[in-house]
Amino acid sequence: MRLTCPVADLSSRPVKMSFEQLQEIYDRPFFDLIAEARRLHGKHWPGREVQLCTLLSIKTGACSEDCGYCSQSAHHSTGLQPQPLMTTAEILPHAFAAKANGSTRFCMGAAWKGVRSGDRRFESVLETIREVSKLGMEVCVTLGQLNDEEARQLKKAGVTAYNHNIDTSPEYYPQIVSTHTFEDRLNTIGSVQRAGMDVCCGGILGMGESVKDRLRMLEVLANFDPPPESVPINCLVAIKGTPLENTAPVDIFELVRLIATARLVLPLSKIRLSAGRTSLSKEGQALCLFAGVNSIFYGDKLLTTPNPEENEDLDLLATLDLQPLEPHSPASVPVG
Repeated sequence: MRLTCPVADLSSRPVKMSFEQLQEIYDRPFFDLIAEARRLHGKHWPGREVQLCTLLSIKTGACSEDCGYCSQSAHHSTGLQPQPLMTTAEILPHAFAAKANGSTRFCMGAAWKGVRSGDRRFESVLETIREVSKLGMEVCVTLGQLNDEEARQLKKAGVTAYNHNIDTSPEYYPQIVSTHTFEDRLNTIGSVQRAGMDVCCGGILGMGESVKDRLRMLEVLANFDPPPESVPINCLVAIKGTPLENTAPVDIFELVRLIATARLVLPLSKIRLSAGRTSLSKEGQALCLFAGVNSIFYGDKLLTTPNPEENEDLDLLATLDLQPLEPHSPASVPVG
């Protein structure tokens, strides 16, 4: 199918990206799609660099939310043993190790509904952020829902990016979560943007959603103003005891199509291949990297799910003649 406007023109950031435009891009012949995504990727990210990020669960399990994909929900019987909030002294060795192993972003996640100013747990997290930020890495946190005041405090403490995924389309979201709404997610993202933190926001593929849902999710992301600094693309890890335990894995070519489409409509965002990489072959991951991925989570665990070993990732990058990305802000990315 021929595009009514050339894909290359999308890098000028149109005011609105319509669902029809996204569908037209996604439906292009496979090789045409990934070749164009690679061309635009090379224009805006001319080096052969991939950002390595480390994710640490700093408070695990016993979460009040009922997200259907999550092993940490108190609503599901997954056998996960809850762990209380880690102290700053417990977290710092992980941050030092992440930096020593080549990560340029250290992400900390806590399983709870959200944070409130003045709460002792939030104060503890702020102390940890202040210490981790001294190490020279980008600091990312995912702490659930925020209001403007909490977002301002996180920014002041040293957070560079806040992760808050929208997971799927607005229409399909109620099928996955009932304890909060899609609008709640957008409200938190608004607080993050007003505080001046980068937005890290993506979704999960393989939860029983349709291709239309995936493109609607991407439509929402593409119309953020400003666009997300990074977009994690997760493949569902079907965990026993969750409502989605029997869900079929994502088809690799559908994954690559969505990544290529994301690269074309979000040319300045890092596209991060996140959860579910253990189910992908090296060849599948290489296709994802070719189509526009330029960031991965690095380390043998993502919160509570497995991830490839560090040496496996380094070997793959070396095989593909890629190298770790040095930290820099989106404003410093060449624009062709």
